[in-house]
Amino acid sequence: MKKLIIILCMFLAATALHARAIQEDYRNAEEKERVSYAFGMIIGANLSTAPIDFDYAAFTEGLRSMLDENIESQFSQQEAMEIVETALHIAMDKVTEENRRLEEEFLLTNSQRTGVRVTESGLQYEVLKHTSGDKPAGNAVVKVNYTGTFIDGSLFDSSAEDEGAYIPIELVIPGWTEGIMLMSESSVYRLFIPSNLAYGRDGIQGLIPPYSTLIFEVELLEIINVDDDE
Repeated sequence: MKKLIIILCMFLAATALHARAIQEDYRNAEEKERVSYAFGMIIGANLSTAPIDFDYAAFTEGLRSMLDENIESQFSQQEAMEIVETALHIAMDKVTEENRRLEEEFLLTNSQRTGVRVTESGLQYEVLKHTSGDKPAGNAVVKVNYTGTFIDGSLFDSSAEDEGAYIPIELVIPGWTEGIMLMSESSVYRLFIPSNLAYGRDGIQGLIPPYSTLIFEVELLEIINVDDDE
């Protein structure tokens, strides 16, 4: 947590320079100013998504209180850490709740589109290419081509090679397992996997946000049923 607070302070310092940057030409400034501005840009870029609304004047006073021996800090180090930690929790809770709301709206609207089917579990899917034939068993390995996107259309995963990826369907998220078991070889489906059939409220830090519906377009290339090999 201490490291996090230090990084946040660095980020805020960089942001506080913005008003000065409007009037000052840092490209032609003295070395100290140029280095400070460049360092602030790098830190700011890394932490630009911090979900906190900052008062930069108050931040500056807090920073000075730690650097200037003649200014007394208004909080102890422990109090400051607790305040920041609480603020971060509140901010993340707001983000999580907004994601939950957006997911509910998307799933409701999407379920009403022509061609979209909804299973008992809540999985939604479209059949883009229908084929008949055997379907994967619960312990099958399947060879697939796929792309995975969020509801805003941004890509988060795909099969890396045109030859396809081999996936044991019992080892993936429940929505993937259920969706693949609906398919026959050579069929193409679009799966809309609600967060409760994927990574839930927590998501995966840095990869999957909380309450993310995952959209996979999947082509089933081959079924390898384990039971057939025994």
